[in-house]
Amino acid sequence: MSVSYRQPGVVLTDRRFTVPLDHANPSGETIELYAREAVASDRTSQNLPWLVYLQGGPGFGANRFIGRPAWLGRALKDYRVLLLDQRGTGASTPANRQTLPLRGGPAEQADYLTHFRADAIVRDCEAIRPQVTGGAPWTVLGQSFGGFCTVAYLSLAPEGLSTALITGGLPSLDAHADDVYRAAYPRIERKVVAHYARYPQDVERARRIADHLLTHDVVLPNGYRLTVEAFQSLGILLGGGEGSHRLHFLLEDAFVRTPRGHELSDAFQEQVQGLLSYAGHPLYALVHEAIYGQDARPTDWSAERVRAEFPRFDAAKALAGDEPLLFTGESVHPWMFDCDPALRPLRETAELLAARTDWTPLYDPARLAANEVPAAAAVYHDDMYVDTGHALTTARAIRGLRTWVTDEFEHDGVRAGGPRVLDRLLALARDEA
Repeated sequence: MSVSYRQPGVVLTDRRFTVPLDHANPSGETIELYAREAVASDRTSQNLPWLVYLQGGPGFGANRFIGRPAWLGRALKDYRVLLLDQRGTGASTPANRQTLPLRGGPAEQADYLTHFRADAIVRDCEAIRPQVTGGAPWTVLGQSFGGFCTVAYLSLAPEGLSTALITGGLPSLDAHADDVYRAAYPRIERKVVAHYARYPQDVERARRIADHLLTHDVVLPNGYRLTVEAFQSLGILLGGGEGSHRLHFLLEDAFVRTPRGHELSDAFQEQVQGLLSYAGHPLYALVHEAIYGQDARPTDWSAERVRAEFPRFDAAKALAGDEPLLFTGESVHPWMFDCDPALRPLRETAELLAARTDWTPLYDPARLAANEVPAAAAVYHDDMYVDTGHALTTARAIRGLRTWVTDEFEHDGVRAGGPRVLDRLLALARDEA
């Protein structure tokens, strides 16, 4: 039974759907999807076209907006919006350390998680679309990994789309995870260098914290073991428009003087555990590299292996000399499954996923080359999370796709400049710009 309620300027309705776990076996096991319908409060009786929003990730539920912030207010001028919690996320059937043991042991859990990639998400959308739109095609807005899903949508079921809009999410059509991370580490280093140019005092602050972590065993209040590698991974902040400033404020008051000497402050530790814990989005860690698996090659902890090719990220070597500590970014490593109590029970499951050799293609280059769906993509000029070179190569491979390449925003442009970003993409897709 659907439940509707009001927020400022918007009417929301909870929607629930049942879909097959494996769309190749429609009579088999099912899972539940949750989505939140949003419509402008002064347009509830109007027959509006639909826009489905696919969140970034993988592993994150759709935004829990209050009112009409970011891009939503612009979307509600033209559409009813469906904020979909992709399978395994948000209020959809969860996949985490508490629920995955219901599947059985690590092997059964790994098999289950192979059904949580972009192709399954597209099939979910097609399964629920007739119930939402009455069968009419809808517009999809895909942010980051949601953009990967949108390219998969154009490959697998373009007949379900009236328009495809992508922000910071054009994937390589054929790159292995190793290729993705070989492109990523130099880009991450550029972001760190830019951060230190803005906040030169952070060079010594970061080195001091890293040195402390190399010589002390620090366990955060939630049980997370804070190693120097975990500290470096806070560089994920640098991919957002406000990220450099947030990292600076985090570092500036890291230590407090105690009877035992200087220690990392409770306030610092509280903030860090909130940033590093995967308790709210474990799928991100479990299937992150699997989103790049498209053939018989295992991903095999690609980010960890490729990092060894970039010795400047080695904290011990940096501290032994006078080099600044380099932060890392959007990558998943095996040590995370030792440090994070939300991931520890899933370490063997993650190992099995990393070793799989039966991944199937997610994109259809021939179908994309013949695309007829109006499509537009925002490509951020030096996006830390998605390689610009890979994105532009893919843009050229999708017939009719129009791109807006900009350095005005970082990866979170659809949030930071949402109304303007969405307005620009709609104009491009409609040939109005």
